[in-house]
Amino acid sequence: MTATTASTAPDPVQAPRDFLLHLYRAAVERALPLHSMAAHLPPPPRGRTLVLGAGKAGGAMAQALEALWPADAPLEGLVVTRYHHIPPRPAGLAQRIEVVEAAHPVPDAAGLAAAQRMLALTEGLTADDLVLCLMSGGASALLTLPADGLTLEDKQRINRELLASGAGIHEMNCVRKHLSRIKGGRLAAACAPAQVLTLTISDVPGDDPSVIGSGPTVPDTTTCADALAILARYGIAVPAVIDTALRSGALETPKSGDARFEGHAVRMIATPQQSLEAAAAAARAAGITPHILSDEIEGESREVGKVHAALARAVAQRGQPFARPCVILSGGETTVTMRRQPEGTPRGRGGRAGEFCLGLAQALQGQPGVFALAADTDGIDGVEDNAGASVRPDTLARAEAAGLKVAAYLDRNDAYGYFDALGDLVMTGPTHTNVNDFRALLVL
Repeated sequence: MTATTASTAPDPVQAPRDFLLHLYRAAVERALPLHSMAAHLPPPPRGRTLVLGAGKAGGAMAQALEALWPADAPLEGLVVTRYHHIPPRPAGLAQRIEVVEAAHPVPDAAGLAAAQRMLALTEGLTADDLVLCLMSGGASALLTLPADGLTLEDKQRINRELLASGAGIHEMNCVRKHLSRIKGGRLAAACAPAQVLTLTISDVPGDDPSVIGSGPTVPDTTTCADALAILARYGIAVPAVIDTALRSGALETPKSGDARFEGHAVRMIATPQQSLEAAAAAARAAGITPHILSDEIEGESREVGKVHAALARAVAQRGQPFARPCVILSGGETTVTMRRQPEGTPRGRGGRAGEFCLGLAQALQGQPGVFALAADTDGIDGVEDNAGASVRPDTLARAEAAGLKVAAYLDRNDAYGYFDALGDLVMTGPTHTNVNDFRALLVL
């Protein structure tokens, strides 16, 4: 992404959508690993430096490390990222870390093979060696190694059902950790007795490293009993052998105090809050007062959209709780619960950002002076090719004129179809980082 400065900011009154895109780009730029990794790197060790990593930002993190690590110091390893998420290699930058691609959000055989190779690379490490683990959002699906008794097909089904259930990210990752041979601290445990430093880009509310990518390199605070309760809550079945292993505690994850974690460290190189603050600074530089609601907003996307709409309408109509003009920013990770459809209903398309925009547009009721953009900071909303969508005061009117009923599109979770027909999808391509949801409402 190109640099974002006040001098290049579009006029928020004359070009509100472009202005909101400018804020989005500022948020994404703050989360790019090359801008923030250097301050967190240790000196090279006496022994080997092994790099292991996974996530949507994995390719960019590997390139940043290659650029920043001393050229005369050995560096090797393996990182897995999502298909089509390896950034172009800068001219003259030598490749020292292998980067492979796999599927997200539902794991595939390529992710399984990468996880197997990573565990194999940990064999023979010594106390003189350093393992640099590069973790970012998406690692849960990209780094898949099913527990004994569980097949890849089982993991794929469970992942799909979790994604459609409306479960929160903490719940999904609790299950994933307990059904894996590499997540929930198991990767770091396999690295003992080497030093392990995890460099992570947070994509989860609260920035808990044990939740980011299902915490392959940190002790786990959740239990088998927690995983069982979540599976029961959402009606997700597991094979009998796995159910028995969970109930007996045989699939328990390593906990704090385990000697294998001694001397390990985690450094957060980018967070959702930092990206929201970068967007706020860009708004301020353009003369618009920013207000950050929170970087930890969770809940059903459409309902979060309705709450944001109520706030924006209050600002537009009464100047409360904020004065106009202003921009309202928020982040976090909302969820989409897929609605059951009658047989023959066309499949809905879209992700959290699009569904937020549907709920927002419906509740704004064409409120004059309110413009909005919601997009995932990785550039991909769910499994589609858009980052998100935008909303303006005439969104509902234009849709009605085209015969598009917002309630019908919400009923079948088809945000992509709605905003595509209006020309209001936000398309950026992969950004090579990921600090999750970005939402901005401009009230003029």
